Amino acid sequence: GGCRVLGQAWGGWRRGLGIRATPTAAGFGTKARHQLQRRGASKPSDPPGDQCFPGLLRPGTFSREELVDVLRAAVVDRKGPLVTLNKPQGLPVTGKPGELTLLSVLPELSQSLGLGEQELQVVRASGKEASGLVLLSSCPQTASRLQKFFAHSQRARRPTATYCAVTDGIPVTSEGKIQAALKLEHIDGVNLVVPVQSPSRKDIMEGVKRTLSHFRVVATGSGCALVQLQPLTVFPNQLQAHMALQLCPVLGDHTYSARVGTVLGQRFLLPVESTKPQRQEMATHSIVLAWRTPGTGEPGGLQSMGSHRVGRD
Repeated sequence: GGCRVLGQAWGGWRRGLGIRATPTAAGFGTKARHQLQRRGASKPSDPPGDQCFPGLLRPGTFSREELVDVLRAAVVDRKGPLVTLNKPQGLPVTGKPGELTLLSVLPELSQSLGLGEQELQVVRASGKEASGLVLLSSCPQTASRLQKFFAHSQRARRPTATYCAVTDGIPVTSEGKIQAALKLEHIDGVNLVVPVQSPSRKDIMEGVKRTLSHFRVVATGSGCALVQLQPLTVFPNQLQAHMALQLCPVLGDHTYSARVGTVLGQRFLLPVESTKPQRQEMATHSIVLAWRTPGTGEPGGLQSMGSHRVGRD
């Protein structure tokens, strides 16, 4: 199914919706990460608070050849015409002519993988701000059938992707659905997603969309939660906006976390008009993530992210 194809993602401690593949399947977490570090993706000379994390890619620092090397090392599975790779965070799938994107280097990547005349095309991928598994196909017919499957699943409100994020705060319920009408507004030169209360038919005609996501709390600790998220609709920044509405913004979300205020330990939503995107600030937390080996249920490992003050890291 689509969820297995796109995999799950760990994240939230990085900037934006920090999403990446599970450690047991993360090709980008090993060889490709080392390539990023060797090529200067993380520079000690970066200003404090603006240092690049291992795995956070800055396309402007790469040549086309270097990016192809990183993506080739990030391939985690090949079956027939299908190629799955773990896209690094910060790499856009599409862009303006001349920009370095995943789509722009697919011809070179196809040659590098020995596909010859069979050029890869994108079947399914996450956005620039997220890392995670990308599904590619060298067969146009296979790509078309899979794209129709994903489109049909979305119309039927069946999840086609599963994400995980660490949140600042713990949802009140351990599982449920988040429903909200959202629209894009241009505020102070930035396109932001804002909620709309009780949208009218006119609102729907003018771009307001009713959105829906399913969430499940996987683990909690130190005032944070590891939350599994399945968007059942498609809208820009839907997951970030939904978790902010739950008063549990994604850790590292510097755009929508400012909408959640706290007075005497109680959280509440601030009016959109009075809040602007700003660097997320919170108390220092020591975050420890544990995961189980897929298919066995046995503990697969333990990873401590150490102590981080999100406003700086």
